[in-house]
Amino acid sequence: MKLKSQGNSIKLWAEDDRPREKALTKGVRELSNAELLAILLGSGNAKKSAVDLSKEILQSINNNLDSLGKMSYDELIKYQGIGMAKAVTILSAMELGKRRKLAELADSPQIKNSDIAAQIFVEKLGDEPCEEFWIMLLNKSNKIIEIKKVSSGGLSETSVDVRVIMKMALEKRTCGMIVSHNHPSGSLVPSDADKSCTRKLAEACKIMNIKFFDHIIVSGKKYYSFADEGLL
Repeated sequence: MKLKSQGNSIKLWAEDDRPREKALTKGVRELSNAELLAILLGSGNAKKSAVDLSKEILQSINNNLDSLGKMSYDELIKYQGIGMAKAVTILSAMELGKRRKLAELADSPQIKNSDIAAQIFVEKLGDEPCEEFWIMLLNKSNKIIEIKKVSSGGLSETSVDVRVIMKMALEKRTCGMIVSHNHPSGSLVPSDADKSCTRKLAEACKIMNIKFFDHIIVSGKKYYSFADEGLL
């Protein structure tokens, strides 16, 4: 019977070089991206340690953590040594990072400008592969009451029913509203449908005495604001 080689096992490394032990003694901030990812993986494969496997994954995306956050389950399991459990662990860690960022942004006392709202929507929508339409409901002090997805669609469009949006706003006794949707294509140019939807929402909000502050289009880390462009 052939025994499995332990030559690449992290257990054989000097204790100070092992990611977990290094994190405990020096703090997680001292770990490289590959070492942090290796802790999530726990183990590598027959030929590579968890650190080496992590380096392989990171090198394939030019060491861009933003790209790692966009990777899908199917993309992750293509790497030898990455199965269901490890892939889900990575996806969960990336999602926790996004939610922490959103929690920090949502703690803002007021939505004072388009950039604050856009940062929140970028975190929610920037990495999504299909179009989604979201709504941010505000109270009279412009503090967030709720941020909610209205609809989701395909790669290039999603249907939006103004009546559904207004119903959400009225149920929460909203005083102000900002809406957003993403363009997975990478373009920030508003379509005719985007402009039409914005006009209809502005008209409906005016009738209901709700302030319609902005419609923000998101693509990756960039955004387009109807308000900033003088279209509201």
